[in-house]
Amino acid sequence: MHRVGSAGSNGGSVRTRKEKKLTYVLNDANDTKLQHCAGINCLDVLKSSVSNDQSYLFTGSRDGTLKRWAFDEDATFCSATFESHVDWVNDAALAGESTLVSCSSDTTVKTWDGLSDGVCTRTLRQHSDYVTCLAVAAKNNNVVASGGLGGEVFIWDIEAALSPVTKPNDANEDSSSNGANGPVTSLRTVGSSNNISVQSSPSHGYTPTIAKGHKESVYALAMNDTGTMLVSGGTEKVLRVWDPRTGSKSMKLRGHTDNVRVLLLDSTGRLWDLGQQRCLHTYAVHTDSVWALACNPSFSHVYSGGRDQCLYLTDLATRESVLLCTKEHPIQQLALQDNSIWVATTDSSVERWPAEVQSPKTVFQRVWLTFTCLQAPAYKEPSITVPGTHPIVQHEILNNKRQILTKDAAGSVKLWDITRGVVVEDYGKISFEEKKEELFEMVSIPSWFTVDTRLGCLSVHLETPQCFSAEMYSADLKVSGRPEDDKINLARETLKGLLGHWLAKKKHKPKPQVLASGDTLSVKDTKKNLSASKTEESSAASDPVYPPFEFSSVSPPSIITEGSQGGPWRKKITEFTGTEDEKDFPLWCLDAVLNNRLPPRENTKLSFFLHPCEGSSVQVVTLGKLSAPRILRVHKVTNYVVEKMVLDNPLDSLAIDAASVSGGQPQPLFSGNGLLQSGLKPWQKLRPSIEILCNSQASQTSRDPTIALFLVLSPDMSLATVRAYVWKKPEDLILNYRVAIAR
Repeated sequence: MHRVGSAGSNGGSVRTRKEKKLTYVLNDANDTKLQHCAGINCLDVLKSSVSNDQSYLFTGSRDGTLKRWAFDEDATFCSATFESHVDWVNDAALAGESTLVSCSSDTTVKTWDGLSDGVCTRTLRQHSDYVTCLAVAAKNNNVVASGGLGGEVFIWDIEAALSPVTKPNDANEDSSSNGANGPVTSLRTVGSSNNISVQSSPSHGYTPTIAKGHKESVYALAMNDTGTMLVSGGTEKVLRVWDPRTGSKSMKLRGHTDNVRVLLLDSTGRLWDLGQQRCLHTYAVHTDSVWALACNPSFSHVYSGGRDQCLYLTDLATRESVLLCTKEHPIQQLALQDNSIWVATTDSSVERWPAEVQSPKTVFQRVWLTFTCLQAPAYKEPSITVPGTHPIVQHEILNNKRQILTKDAAGSVKLWDITRGVVVEDYGKISFEEKKEELFEMVSIPSWFTVDTRLGCLSVHLETPQCFSAEMYSADLKVSGRPEDDKINLARETLKGLLGHWLAKKKHKPKPQVLASGDTLSVKDTKKNLSASKTEESSAASDPVYPPFEFSSVSPPSIITEGSQGGPWRKKITEFTGTEDEKDFPLWCLDAVLNNRLPPRENTKLSFFLHPCEGSSVQVVTLGKLSAPRILRVHKVTNYVVEKMVLDNPLDSLAIDAASVSGGQPQPLFSGNGLLQSGLKPWQKLRPSIEILCNSQASQTSRDPTIALFLVLSPDMSLATVRAYVWKKPEDLILNYRVAIAR
């Protein structure tokens, strides 16, 4: 598990508040079965008696989603996706009749209606670090415990937690937060002496009980059927036993020599003598860490799996073990269903294997009759496989800053267009490095986004103001109906594409008629607000999404972001209702999409000098430093030189002041529509053919460094590309021009 370090204190110094970022997660349109695209961390089964004669399998993945699978004897299909967590789902458990509880590396515990289409009913933000594990009392399903890397263990009454919160300003599903201002609810805490103390601050809604005592991370929890005993373990290599009703610690058990990763508890506390606080038996079955356990109803046999990729069945009485099956990846989680066992691994697929849960001794008898060695697996093939999509393990952002080359765990290489969120080419299993070299383009565009594959798929991050640094001409993006020199900001158009469904559904309501102070707005102010609302609606409607930025509705991306209230959230772009506002989205994002207002940007222009080639008889057309947009093409510079050369008095038109010549502010190269226009006489229409050259950095490595190597620049190259790939020096760019040599 990867841990993200938190920022330390800055000693009271004042720092600029960092703007919230917006992330969008891309999905492959070929994934028509709604599969997971990363390892499965948790499993649970909802019995048919609860769900209208239909059994369901729930899975939670490192891709940040949970899924509900309906299955019969031969096949499974995804009947719902639960999407709200913004990081790995680490554990999930069913509480009550159909309440699904999940925990995540995003520090939250969430509750869901397990039989719905993916409705999140509550988000609980009490933890300060990754939440790694859950425990539920089988006969008292309202009691749920959660533990995490912060050393915190909370005991929740789910029925009370789902009750309406009494906070007057609670407009969202969040319960409480451990933010900079502290939790908004009081906690019943347990001190080192196990005496319960109640904080005197008034309570605003439900607060969980905290079992306080762990000094390090908690990785495992287990609770007995009635919810009267809770056991926790983690990196301290000890077990702590708690009373969940009060949060008080009963005892500490020592015996493990490494991290405790999984716990299994029956009603009597078997395998440990809790009275004498000592270990009764140690079962050395696996050759590496044990990560998953499950037991039959009578607790006579235990199923175990772990890093050694083996699933064992152990008879607790005879201490004999049999190898049920082997996997290709470490086993993360186990879940029993009837006479079978579901097995989840670090791979994105789940398999169901025969397990003889009702009569596990028959497995031993079958192995004894068939094999002479108990280490030969009893089963070769699973009875059912729930396939997953292979996670992306390698990626490369191409120089055009709009495409990303990826390679998944199966070796398949694909080319993605991130401004449309689609796979534009599937190359199959080929060399990633060779394809990367083949797709290389000599083009320089500022890095306007970052990307990672932590969720098994591409997550593209946009942060202001850096994301607004990249521009391209409309013609280069094949956007028709725009002027030749029209520039498109890649981030703004991408945001418009992502929020296109939201804009289409956006409900423009009149501004409030009563101020926060209680004063009533005048008729004039009311009309002004109505007019502003209509103007905003008209502006958004008249600014269409260009084709290069249209995202697919078949496999829409999901947005992860955070507004002014609540915490981070995740939702597919097609599921917006149109009522979301600044409480949900970052203000800079809304400002760019609705008002076309971008933050101040740096380095959007490039300074350079323009000189005739040495020995050339071509006249001097400029005396000082020039400036132009970084994306300006070389052919525009050629046009500038030509027009300067054919003017009646070319030198008189170069009104460059002394400050510019002596190193002052560079003069703009273009004004108006981008060209210096003047009335030309008929003879002046015979324009010379001009070439633009640049002193290549390659001359520095030649045998004679005094010989400059000038390259003729392609008319389609941008100034930024020339500087990055030809000039290659920190000094201001120097371009040279000459009359084209006849060939």
